[in-house]
Amino acid sequence: MFSKKKTIDEDYVSGEITKIEGDDVEVVMDNEEQISEKMTSSNVLKKYTELGKVMFGMLKDYRKGVYTNVPWFTIAAIAFGFLYILNPFDMVPDFIPGIGYIDDFAVFTFGLRFIETDLHNYLDWKLEEEE
Repeated sequence: MFSKKKTIDEDYVSGEITKIEGDDVEVVMDNEEQISEKMTSSNVLKKYTELGKVMFGMLKDYRKGVYTNVPWFTIAAIAFGFLYILNPFDMVPDFIPGIGYIDDFAVFTFGLRFIETDLHNYLDWKLEEEE
């Protein structure tokens, strides 16, 4: 899935997002606990733990069909970010101390730029549902 010759930038991330399919979302959901654990155990990704919970919530609500006001690109961006975190042998392997999660952080950050508005819309919807 990931080529060592690529550099991580917005073009790379957006190109990879377009390759995400429904089965990839299922892989993410099946590995939610493992992804969450990697995020919380990494000093680099830890600050995104709460945001990760929101993103998993959006995926769950999307899959259940209760939240459909979201473009596929956003769902794919979330799935791609989580799949990248899940993959221990990405551009910079996660087992390299100190720098192993830097590329995961970059991919996650670039992905967030694409979907920030949709995440805000989801949170607004979630708050309205709770009232």
